[in-house]
Amino acid sequence: MIYTVTLNPSLDYLVNTDALRAGKLCRTSGETLHPGGKGVNVSLVCAALGLPTRALGFIAGRTGALFASLLAETGVEYDFCRLDEGMTRINVKVCAREQTELNGAGPQIPPEALARLAEMLDMLGENDWLVLSGSVPAGVPADIYARLLERVHKNGVRTVLDTSGDALKNALPCAPDLIKPNLDELDALVGGAPHNPTGIAACARELQATGAKDILISCGAQGAVLVPADGSALYLEATQGEVVQSVGSGDSMAAGWLYARANGLSADETLRYAVAAGSAAAFSEWLPDRAKIEDTLAKTGMPQPI
Repeated sequence: MIYTVTLNPSLDYLVNTDALRAGKLCRTSGETLHPGGKGVNVSLVCAALGLPTRALGFIAGRTGALFASLLAETGVEYDFCRLDEGMTRINVKVCAREQTELNGAGPQIPPEALARLAEMLDMLGENDWLVLSGSVPAGVPADIYARLLERVHKNGVRTVLDTSGDALKNALPCAPDLIKPNLDELDALVGGAPHNPTGIAACARELQATGAKDILISCGAQGAVLVPADGSALYLEATQGEVVQSVGSGDSMAAGWLYARANGLSADETLRYAVAAGSAAAFSEWLPDRAKIEDTLAKTGMPQPI
């Protein structure tokens, strides 16, 4: 089972408009509302690929109830801790000539709620994956992911970490099986990374020296670099296609990596499937289904060793 933790899930309100003009009335040409948050997105794409998954985290208020209702409609299993105060955030994504995002803050998460979540993870075992994904909300200790990684590792759980800043830096010594920074996040960790495949791979190896195992760096329109724990490195250019929006591309990439690992694919095919899944999300109005990913895979090249 693939378990995902989203500390601060959201209702993602995606709107389309011809132009976004500050201080003016702007009318939309279409809008959709989806359950969101990075870990939730990973679960949704994993489910689309046929992988068993369950989403964990926190919800609050009426928006939390709506979030749970929308997630239930997708068929994804979930078990969210309900908070007594606050409300699940609403993130507004405006797609005009470029994409603008306005993300809510979300509820305060008390220590006792974090303790309940940690206890829930004790049920995971060596046949499970745990995906810790997203930023750490205000008021939550910056080492929360490190604590959760330490807790599950004693039971042999394999782990994926997709976060940034201190939350990522604090967790590296806990040896996550995969971290998935983007270029900006890699820059912040190493104090500036060369934006070419060889330089990116060298920076990834610096992070492996601190404890991380596989490292998948998403480079946007430039593609992606995968540095497995064995020290090899691969680069794959981005799949060509019409970009519709960028919400969930990185999360879809993580889900593609998990699918490839679950099916025993080689490092080359793992990177190829991850890039195809991430690209398929960018080419879709929301998260991609399996058919969209497979169609994009057919248009995706083969990685090159670095």
